[in-house]
Amino acid sequence: MTLEIGYAHRGQVHASSDCREDKPYSLRLCGARVAVDARSAIPADIQIERGYVKTICPNNSAHSVSLPNGESFVVDLRGYLLLPGLINAHDHLDFGLFPRLGRGPYPNAEQWARDIYDPESSPIRELLKVPKWVRLWWGGINNLLEGVTTVCHHNEFYTDVFDDDFPVRVLGNYTWSHSLAFGRGLDLTFRSSSSETPYIIHLGEGTDAASTAEVFELDRRGLLDARTVIVHGVAIDDTGHELLTQRGAALIWCPSSNLFTLGATLSPQRIERSPRTALGSDSPITAGNLLTEIRLARELGCTAEEVFDLVTGQAADVLRLRQGEGLLRAGAIADVIALPDIGLSPAETLVLATTKEIELVLLAGEPRLLSEDTLSRFPSNVQRSLELITLAGIPRYVRAPIGRLLQEAKKQLDGPIQLAGKDVL
Repeated sequence: MTLEIGYAHRGQVHASSDCREDKPYSLRLCGARVAVDARSAIPADIQIERGYVKTICPNNSAHSVSLPNGESFVVDLRGYLLLPGLINAHDHLDFGLFPRLGRGPYPNAEQWARDIYDPESSPIRELLKVPKWVRLWWGGINNLLEGVTTVCHHNEFYTDVFDDDFPVRVLGNYTWSHSLAFGRGLDLTFRSSSSETPYIIHLGEGTDAASTAEVFELDRRGLLDARTVIVHGVAIDDTGHELLTQRGAALIWCPSSNLFTLGATLSPQRIERSPRTALGSDSPITAGNLLTEIRLARELGCTAEEVFDLVTGQAADVLRLRQGEGLLRAGAIADVIALPDIGLSPAETLVLATTKEIELVLLAGEPRLLSEDTLSRFPSNVQRSLELITLAGIPRYVRAPIGRLLQEAKKQLDGPIQLAGKDVL
């Protein structure tokens, strides 16, 4: 969903900044349990070189931080469980500062959009005056605080914003159209993309007959195949889902957003029968953040293991990620998050997690978020590169210009700055 009506746009393919050959250090994470998959974890050391996992070696011993030279260090992470960085398959990053908008349920997203979009009224008027780059950064920070390392932004790819310094990796290899109702040039956009490039579109976002018919219209126009990624799909019926399976198309589920705007969402049984499915947060205008979606998916009846896969390996498949995102294994990009080890499986730990439990985020081996505890385990040069943010009373140190971002937001907004509905200090 979006306030600014998006038109069909061909996203460009951008090489990930995290493939750089000049990663400044090697890093060894010691003493933690490391997720092997959704069900199991082992005590192991992770060796990271130039942004990639070099080795994962089972090891019950732990080490203190040591600096053998200026480029390598070892971090003691006893008491933590290490998971792959999470993948948020659908977000509108420029709406991180927005509150929920709407008085649903609505029969379809088009009616929701027309109801809430009034750019001359508060709070939309003031929020849209905040520069776009500032709003995009706040959306990135919202994801970072949730343990997300890769996000798919359903809108234009902003090359000058989504660079090496952005808090999370933003998918660059994609094409997109907003929807059948609000898109332009869908056919041209779809056919200009390669067979390896995801084509992402809001579809079936409603509970009425018109929304149910959209998947058949997309197929009639020749826009439904293995590259197609449908966001929401709430109205798609059994025949429509059979068609999706035949065409090899993928699905992104945003349960909180669906329930808020439509009063309905896909069932856990439907998710289980749809192997190419990922989870997305949509945006704070209708939902909140990825950890909220994770917990809700579990509450609705998905198993913890199914939910884990929706934000790791399955999401990587849906978005055609090719660097090992969503996995912890030798050769994969070193996207790592740390949560307190409560003795449960990786999946069971994740579905119970809140922002408070996300205490470390590495993006391609680089520290992007640290808690007060994990900060003390890193050397001073890492500590100096981070700024403090306090969200809903939880302090975190992040690699982002928090002071400047707050200053820019406060130029247009009165009262406390809120990120996904939570006060920022």
